[in-house]
Amino acid sequence: MSTENTQRVDVAIIGSGNIGTDLMIKVLRNSKHLNMGAMVGIDPSSDGLARAARMGVTTTHEGVQGLTRLPGFGKIKIAFDATSAGAHAEHNRILQEHGIQVIDLTPAAIGPYVIPVVNLQEHLDSPNINMVTCGGQATIPVVRAVSRVATVHYAEIVASIASKSAGPGTRANIDEFTETTSKAIVSVGGAARGKAIIIMNPAEPPLIMRDTVFCLADASANEDEIRASIEKMVADVAAYVPGYRLKQQVQFDRIPPDQPINIPGLGKVGGLKVSVFLEVEGAAHYLPAYAGNLDIMTSAAMAAAENIAARLAN
Repeated sequence: MSTENTQRVDVAIIGSGNIGTDLMIKVLRNSKHLNMGAMVGIDPSSDGLARAARMGVTTTHEGVQGLTRLPGFGKIKIAFDATSAGAHAEHNRILQEHGIQVIDLTPAAIGPYVIPVVNLQEHLDSPNINMVTCGGQATIPVVRAVSRVATVHYAEIVASIASKSAGPGTRANIDEFTETTSKAIVSVGGAARGKAIIIMNPAEPPLIMRDTVFCLADASANEDEIRASIEKMVADVAAYVPGYRLKQQVQFDRIPPDQPINIPGLGKVGGLKVSVFLEVEGAAHYLPAYAGNLDIMTSAAMAAAENIAARLAN
């Protein structure tokens, strides 16, 4: 395990699939505060473990138990879990026994939901933080941008991703995706109610990730304030996810009280409908550029780890 820079914090990545491998490459190429301590998998023939070994990273194919047996395990301070919601609980239990902070890229939601531009600073000391979902990382900042300047009665997000970018972990976690994202739209985004939908688009060639955010704000909301808040938030996210951008101008529709729309759980309501259309292009470090859904997760996780490591190093 690397000891080249004592100012850096050693990290382990659990999960040698697409997300874990992309995250490893980001850490090796771009990190200011992190050292790749270990890459952990369960398939000895996985491309991720082979690539890690070629790049000089310590590896194990014996899962988290194998990680604990590595000679440099005692130096690991942060671990990313890029496996599945079902496996995360046991991984977290073992890592917590050793005092390792966990950044969870699955929808397990054991720790608090974290969106770096919204609430990371509140949770830097949390033993486990949950990075919600790809759709959550892309859309909840927008919901929060609206809710910080207006009352949001309801927010609905639709994440459309290329089918080719959805690996077995993503497909196994569809139910968790919708539940976790919906909850985070409320608890982090600030909407009174939230709903999340994911679409896996089989189009060829594969399409770049697209996200649509609909917010129903109070009728008294100011359009200029909402537009400015959203544009500022998009720029803040793009600081660590360069391919994150508005696809077109923010759209507004006034829904008069005498022509209300019906929202389950709220009934018939009027107000200001805010429609935001986003595109997330991946950095193509390991994954194709169309896999913005995976890139935004690894970028957000690394942004969180950089902040935690900077605190640990001081």
